[in-house]
Amino acid sequence: MTSKLILMTLLLIGTLCNARLNTYKESTSGNASWYGKREQGKRTASGERFDRRQYTCASRAYPLGTLLMVKYPRLGTFVVVRVNDRGPWVKGRVLDLSEKAATTLGLKSLGVDFVSIQPLQVALETTT
Repeated sequence: MTSKLILMTLLLIGTLCNARLNTYKESTSGNASWYGKREQGKRTASGERFDRRQYTCASRAYPLGTLLMVKYPRLGTFVVVRVNDRGPWVKGRVLDLSEKAATTLGLKSLGVDFVSIQPLQVALETTT
């Protein structure tokens, strides 16, 4: 009952704010890479400064602010990251992870590897 009430409230807020609520129900998967020192301190698409020591990522598919659980099947590890940037801009990749997230997953040394992605909390993204 509580989850239905929360969902109805979010839908109402989305309608009132002329925003779009994306409900990504299915997991996705693909290759993820990471970025770190070279991008440190630069502005992200969300307007905040990139911090390679935070659990964040860049995604073209999910709204900014969305929380994603990223699983690394090779090692059986996972992290929760927040989408704060757009990318990756390399064909065949679905996420750019922060250095911290890639290190925690154990894929930093490989640079790019296969992950699965499960949205946990999809953010409202205002349409302009």
